[in-house]
Amino acid sequence: MKMTGINHVALVCRDMAETVKFYTEVLQMPLVKTVALPDGGQHFFFDCGGAAVAFFWWPETPAAAPGVASVRSFPKDSKTAVGSMNHLAFDVAEGELSACLHRLKAAGVEHIPMVVNHDDSERGVAAEMHEGVFVRSVYFTDPNGIMMEFAASTKTFGADDIRHAPRGATVEV
Repeated sequence: MKMTGINHVALVCRDMAETVKFYTEVLQMPLVKTVALPDGGQHFFFDCGGAAVAFFWWPETPAAAPGVASVRSFPKDSKTAVGSMNHLAFDVAEGELSACLHRLKAAGVEHIPMVVNHDDSERGVAAEMHEGVFVRSVYFTDPNGIMMEFAASTKTFGADDIRHAPRGATVEV
């Protein structure tokens, strides 16, 4: 089995018109496909650079569940439930991060007002850029409360980046 990338990620929105406006106008992602579902819902696709972000909308859908199905608030409370989506990261060039911050601020989008430098330190982030930073990020939320990230990789991962054994609950049968 050989995969060539992600085709699309499908999320659920509370208002398709609001979602279309945000993704096409604020994030400048072209709307490339719309589908009317037989149950009265809709399924719309936005191009995010070769792959798509898609949204389902139905006239009646369960309410959002921050802290379970989505992040309650980043960075203070970013844990989510098993099987949930924590956040979606869009790949951008490092030189675009300042423009991303400016665009989010100008559009009044809730965001962390700085670039976050992810590294291998105990905290996992650094105040300043240094050679150990592997990705630089700008975090924000869409109108549905979904946490998003503009992520700029600063290095190519290699074998020395695999340093930890996986952990988890062990269930005996």
